[in-house]
Amino acid sequence: MRHGDKIKNLSRTASHRAALLSNLTCQIIEHKRITTTLAKAKSLRVYVEPIITRSKTDNMHNRRIVFSYLQDKEAIKELFGVIGDKVADRPGGYTRIIKLPRRMGDAADMAMIELVDFNEIYGKDAEAAAAKKTRRSRRSGSGTAKKATPDTMAPVAAAPAATETHAPEAVNEAPATETPAAESTEETTAAE
Repeated sequence: MRHGDKIKNLSRTASHRAALLSNLTCQIIEHKRITTTLAKAKSLRVYVEPIITRSKTDNMHNRRIVFSYLQDKEAIKELFGVIGDKVADRPGGYTRIIKLPRRMGDAADMAMIELVDFNEIYGKDAEAAAAKKTRRSRRSGSGTAKKATPDTMAPVAAAPAATETHAPEAVNEAPATETPAAESTEETTAAE
C-alpha cells in the first residue's frame, strides 16, 4: 500500500531526482518553455513554483535558499531579475502544462511546461479579454427597466408619440413663427 506516499519518485533515487528537477528548473528559467514527459512536468511544477515565489522578494536570504536548490548563478540572476519582476503581482500559478502528442519511440505522454507570463500568444489575448470584460449582472435587460421611475419614462414615451402625430403641423407652424421674428429683427436693425 502507498498510504501517504505523495512524492512522485520518477523511478529515480532521491539524489538523481533532485538533480533532474534542478536541471529542468534551470532550463525552464533560461528558455521559459520546455518539452518533457507529462510525469516530469507535473513533478517540476511542484518543484519550481515555490522557487519562483521566492524570487518575488530579492534579498540575500532568498537568493541563498534558491541557490541551494539550483546551483546555477546565471539561472538565479535571470530568476531574480527578469522573472521576479514579471511575476511580482501574480498570486501563484506561474506555470502552465500543455499536453502534446505521445512520443514516437516509446509512446510516453509528452507535455510542454511554460512560464505563464512569458507566453506572448496567451498574454495578448488575456490582456485584451481583461480590458474588454466588465462585470455584469446575471439578470436580463428587463430588470434594469423596472428600476426606472415612471416619471423618467413618461416624457421619453410621450415625446416620440407627439412628434409623430403632430409632425406636419409643427413643420407648418415653425416657418410662420420664424418669419415674423426675422422681419421684426430686421426692422429693429433698420430703425437703429
